[in-house]
Parts: sequence; structure tokens; C-alpha cells
Amino acid sequence: MQSAKGKPRVAADPAGVIGRKLRSFYDSVETEPVPDHLLDLLEQLDEAERRANAPR
Repeated sequence: MQSAKGKPRVAADPAGVIGRKLRSFYDSVETEPVPDHLLDLLEQLDEAERRANAPR
């Protein structure tokens, strides 16, 4: 976009615009479900950690 004088328009707060777009993107990613195979892997890692920390 250009102003009336032919100069390119600059957003008032470019960092704010970028921040809002990133927040919107990550909000949508955050609501996506975690795939079952990743949940299974996390459970396996938790179990391995419990066994490693169990008193002997």
C-alpha cells in the first residue's frame, strides 16, 4: 500500500502486527490434539523415568 505522496505505508507498530499474527497461529496450534503415538511415547518415557528413580 502507498500513501497519497507515493511513499510506502508503514504499520504503526510492526512488532505488534507480527505479535498478533504469531499469537493467532500459536493459539490455533495449542488447541490441536496431541497425536496418540506421541502420548504413548511420553508414557513410555515417564515409566522409564519412574523405574530409574525407584529405590533398589
